[in-house]
Amino acid sequence: MEAILLQILNGLDKGSAYALIALGLTLIFGTLGVVNFAHGALFMIGAFCAVTFSKLLTLSSVAEDPTRKDFLGNPLKVETPYVESWFGTDFGAALIDWSVPLSILFAIPVMILVGLAMERGLIKYFYKRPHADQILVTFGLAIVLQEIVKYFFGANPIPTPAPGAFAGSFDFGAMVGLEAGQIIYPYWRLVYFAFAALIVAAVFSFLRFTTFGMVVRAGMADRETVGLLGINIDKRFTIMFAIAAVVAGLAGVMYTPINSPNYHMGMDFLVLSFVVVVVGGMGSLAGAVLAGFLLGILESFASMAQVVSLVPGINQIIIYLVAIIILLTRPRGLMGRKGVMEE
Repeated sequence: MEAILLQILNGLDKGSAYALIALGLTLIFGTLGVVNFAHGALFMIGAFCAVTFSKLLTLSSVAEDPTRKDFLGNPLKVETPYVESWFGTDFGAALIDWSVPLSILFAIPVMILVGLAMERGLIKYFYKRPHADQILVTFGLAIVLQEIVKYFFGANPIPTPAPGAFAGSFDFGAMVGLEAGQIIYPYWRLVYFAFAALIVAAVFSFLRFTTFGMVVRAGMADRETVGLLGINIDKRFTIMFAIAAVVAGLAGVMYTPINSPNYHMGMDFLVLSFVVVVVGGMGSLAGAVLAGFLLGILESFASMAQVVSLVPGINQIIIYLVAIIILLTRPRGLMGRKGVMEE
């Protein structure tokens, strides 16, 4: 029982990332009809927003401290972060410690601008082009963005720790009444799952309970009819592209303490997230989220030592095997709509 519960928990954090990226992919495909292979790059940019914000908070001034000497007897040079000089030592240190969640405030406007620039500057010219053209141009864009990040931040992963309050682990087993010491789970992974659930709920609530969201859902179902009503559906779809970029960016921001940001992390998640979209059903938001969590948990079970010893390498291909089986039995995916990508 403990082993099963542990693998479910282990699958939730990666499944959360899959679900958020796949949700954004599906939002873009459902509104604009674009297969956006640059979406993983948006996840990566969000992660490096957290890195950039952390570096900004730790910018320091250097001053000599006459009361402290180095080994040569000279006054010791001491670095003091500007935020500690401006806001006091305790509050400044707290800002640095909580840099990852605070970087959400920095990432949102950045991701909106990146999303709008991407859609207005390039992707809008490929709306009516074949999906193969869309895949090629967005995949090329992803590589360009990846190389830009590599140029400025380097090729090595950059550790970005979680706030001290969530840096450790806790005994999840004892908390739910199981044997103590059997299920030790990191705090931040649970925070990430809760954050992902909050984002998913916010997106679905926005689409369901706001006038803007209702118009968007109507446009996803019948774009021409909505346009004939005098509604500028193209403008709303552009805004949805920006929202999808924000969702991917925030997923990347909060994932940084789990996986140190590196320039190829977007590509690592993109392929699997696209498989998640296909398994969930092209154009189905609920299917994307459901498939993301299910495949994340399934991948976790396939990574168990007992399973890998029986079938070596199964953890690397399990998602693709499941995708093949599902598409053979349900060609539209788990919750796909009729007519989507069937022409």
